[in-house]
Amino acid sequence: MAYPANYRYTREHEWIEVDGKTGTVGITDYAQNSLGDIVFVDAPKVGATVKKGEVFGSVESVKAVSDLYAPVSGTVIEVNEELASSPEKINTDAHKAWIMKVELSDPAEADSLLSAADYDKFVAEETGH
Repeated sequence: MAYPANYRYTREHEWIEVDGKTGTVGITDYAQNSLGDIVFVDAPKVGATVKKGEVFGSVESVKAVSDLYAPVSGTVIEVNEELASSPEKINTDAHKAWIMKVELSDPAEADSLLSAADYDKFVAEETGH
C-alpha cells in the first residue's frame, strides 16, 4: 500500500494532512484493513478541543472498537457527517475518508509525526513483513 507522501502519520495509525493551520484527520488503510468492516464512527463535536496523543473518538468494526488518537492539538472545526450514515467509506478509501478537521493550536506538532516512508517501515516492523 502506498501511503500519501503529503500526509503525516501516528504510531496509532491515524493520518493528518496539514494545510496552513488546518489539519484533516483520518485513519490509515492499514488500520481499516486490520479492523475489517467499519460499522460506526464516533467523531467529536465541532468546537471540541483535542489534545495530541489523547483519544478523540472511536471506530467500530464487526471485530472490535478502536480508539482514535489525535495526531495534533487544536479545535475541531468540521466533522465528516457522511460517515454517520456511511462509515464504510473508510473501508472503500481510508486516505480520502477523513473523520475531522482541526484548527491546529501548534502547527509544529505535526513535524514530529511519521513521514509516509517512516510509517510504511513502522507497519512492516509491526506486521513482520
